[in-house]
Amino acid sequence: MAKRNNDLDVARRVFEIEARAVADLGGRLDEAFVKAVNIVLSCGGKVVVTGMGKSGLICKKISATLSSTGTPAFFLHPAEGMHGDLGMVMRGDAVLAVSYSGETDELKQILPALKRMGVPIIAMTGHPDSALAHTADVVLDIRVEEEACSLGLAPTTSTTAALVMGDALAVTLLERRGFTQEDFAKFHPSGALGRKLLLRVEDLMHVGDQIPLVTLGAPMRQTVVEMSSKRLGVAGVCDREGRLVGVVTDGDLRRGMEKHQDLFSRSVEEVMTTNPKTIERTALAARALNLMETHSITQLFVTEAGNTDICVGVIHFHDLLKAGIA
Repeated sequence: MAKRNNDLDVARRVFEIEARAVADLGGRLDEAFVKAVNIVLSCGGKVVVTGMGKSGLICKKISATLSSTGTPAFFLHPAEGMHGDLGMVMRGDAVLAVSYSGETDELKQILPALKRMGVPIIAMTGHPDSALAHTADVVLDIRVEEEACSLGLAPTTSTTAALVMGDALAVTLLERRGFTQEDFAKFHPSGALGRKLLLRVEDLMHVGDQIPLVTLGAPMRQTVVEMSSKRLGVAGVCDREGRLVGVVTDGDLRRGMEKHQDLFSRSVEEVMTTNPKTIERTALAARALNLMETHSITQLFVTEAGNTDICVGVIHFHDLLKAGIA
């Protein structure tokens, strides 16, 4: 038990050290950060994120986050850069170079070439007097008091600081660009989030002869046959002009049977629910799910945008399940 408690103490110490470092990092933010944001916004190309070792791994994550939030970016390995990959860097790009020491040999070797290209360099370092800092156009200070590693050797707190600074840069750029959820979904079309933000009701709804509909005055026997044949557990009720004025659900049938022993000889308007919940065809499928959950229903009739009286389809909760929305 003593060893287990010691393990937990070590873990908590890591959390405390890194959390404190992140808080200190936020307190030191200054106009250099704003300048870095403006450099990226004003460059017409991509952000080239470069670093070695553990910093290089952080760079890969930063470049991925930038790219997925509206700022095109890619990772450049400094050593490979010296052997031809600098050809990927074009005038109009901006460079984000990450090195806690600011003295990484491979990074220092490509800095002169980058300067000759005329691309702006944003340094992310814990040493403002380093070679990297002196070469850069702007320096983002990521210094930390101590590494969480008990030996003080493995990059831990310092890589966390770099990662958080990268996230801050990406999110600030996202907001400055007016990047929306729909924009994000375009870059993640195969994920669950993409489906929620891209699929619309009209992509999933049942149309034409698949829509269970009856008109006012229809006998309940006909209504039940319509519900049964279309297998959606509902029937819409329209007036003579084709406007949707009510619905009959399985719940309405149960309540009707309790109220009327001669249910099948009754007309549909004696059983239907008026003012049915509807959704426009261009609405996001996720919005349909939200309406169903809010009103504890499993179907929605679909109307034209701007003409909410005319039914053009119906969508069922199972349609949302199959599409991975629910």
